[in-house]
Amino acid sequence: MIPARYQASRFPAKLMQDLGGKPVILRTYEATVETQLFDEVYVVTDSELIFKLIADAGGKAIMSKEKHESGSDRIAEAVADMDVDIVINVQGDEPFIDKVSLEKTIAVFKKDDKKEIDLASLMTPITDWDEISNPNTVKVIVDNQNFALYFSRSPIPYPRDKETGVTYFKHKGIYAFRKRALVDFQRLPMLELEATEKIEAIRFLEYGKKIKMVETDVTGIEIDTPEDLERAKKAWK
Repeated sequence: MIPARYQASRFPAKLMQDLGGKPVILRTYEATVETQLFDEVYVVTDSELIFKLIADAGGKAIMSKEKHESGSDRIAEAVADMDVDIVINVQGDEPFIDKVSLEKTIAVFKKDDKKEIDLASLMTPITDWDEISNPNTVKVIVDNQNFALYFSRSPIPYPRDKETGVTYFKHKGIYAFRKRALVDFQRLPMLELEATEKIEAIRFLEYGKKIKMVETDVTGIEIDTPEDLERAKKAWK
């Protein structure tokens, strides 16, 4: 599932910006399909423009019935009546999605015989302090089994002692959910921490869900700003 909201606070209509002759959202959809990892791939959107774009390209799109605050809410509505076990959320602004990272995320559930993991997501090490300090970069800290402890736009952990050699991790917005966790997410109200940070993964933690983080070295390019789009265009060439 690729949630695709037309408006974006930092970069309005970013998903419809041109990337190598096609809109960003279509590039992301095609890259996801080309991994050949999924039974079905859908774009879930609130925009008739995006819906028509995907449909005209021969893809599959679902129009949201309600207004949603997060991509997870949007996907939860879309899969409510589908007979599925695991749902993958690929962000619409990540046209450089890679197959290896997706395979690692899906593999989490194949090893989870007791079905204790509610969702899995990706993280990648970061060392540049400008990126660590950037509020557009969501950071995550984990326990010794790589279960998420917290997500933040602030640097976490706070570097009071910079000699410890701690690794900072950037959260990549790809999720693999058990359907039950998605259904729960939609019915549970947003609490203060999620509302403050504007990070939907925090809602799962606030309600006691277990998030398994998977480390990847593939950084890709997430298109959050016009500057990101320019970097993406250069990379695409």
